[in-house]
Amino acid sequence: MSATPDTPILSIRGLKKSYSGQEVLRGIDLDVAPGEKIAIIGPSGCGKSTFLRCVNCMEDPDGGSIAFRGVDLADMRVDINRQREHIGMVFQNFNLFHNQTVLENIMLAPYYVACRERKAKRRAGFFARLFSPAAAEPAGESRRDIRARIEAEARTLLERIGLSDKADAYPATLSGGQKQRIAIARALAMHPDVLLFD
Repeated sequence: MSATPDTPILSIRGLKKSYSGQEVLRGIDLDVAPGEKIAIIGPSGCGKSTFLRCVNCMEDPDGGSIAFRGVDLADMRVDINRQREHIGMVFQNFNLFHNQTVLENIMLAPYYVACRERKAKRRAGFFARLFSPAAAEPAGESRRDIRARIEAEARTLLERIGLSDKADAYPATLSGGQKQRIAIARALAMHPDVLLFD
C-alpha cells in the first residue's frame, strides 16, 4: 500500500515502551503525511531516541502499532529488514564503519540490497527455466555494473554535501560535522521514504 497525500506514510497508535518498570513511552499517537517534517523536542532522557528506535524497530515496543505504508512494523511476522530499506536513520553518534572509507560507508547498504535483489531475480529465472525451458535468461546488471552505478550515486551525494574530497578518507580523520554529513548521505543513498534523525 503506498501513501497518498491524504494517507499517512507513518501511523503510530498507542506506542508504549518501558525499561525496568520505568515507562518511557506512554501511548504515543502520531500520523506523518508524505513529505511532512516533524520535530520532537524535549529534555535529555525524555524518550526521543527510544521513540525513534521503536519506529525503526531497533527496539521492540511493549505495546501499540507502527504502521509504515500500511504495514504494522510491530507485527513479528513482518520482514523488518525489507521495511527498513525504506526507512533511513541518522544516529546520534553517526555509527559510521571505521574500517571503511567514506565512499564505502555510503555504498555498503545500497550495494548489498542491489546484489540481493539480483540474486533473487536470477534464482526466480532459474526456476522459471527449469519448468519452462523456453523461458529467457533474466536480463540484469552484473555486480560490476551495480557497483559502478552505486559508486556514481555515492559520489554525487558526496558532491551535494561538499565532501567529494573525502571519498577515500576514513571516519576517524573527519570532524564531527563531516561525520554527520556522511551519515546523512549514507541514509539518503537508500532513497528512503521516511528519514529519522536522532
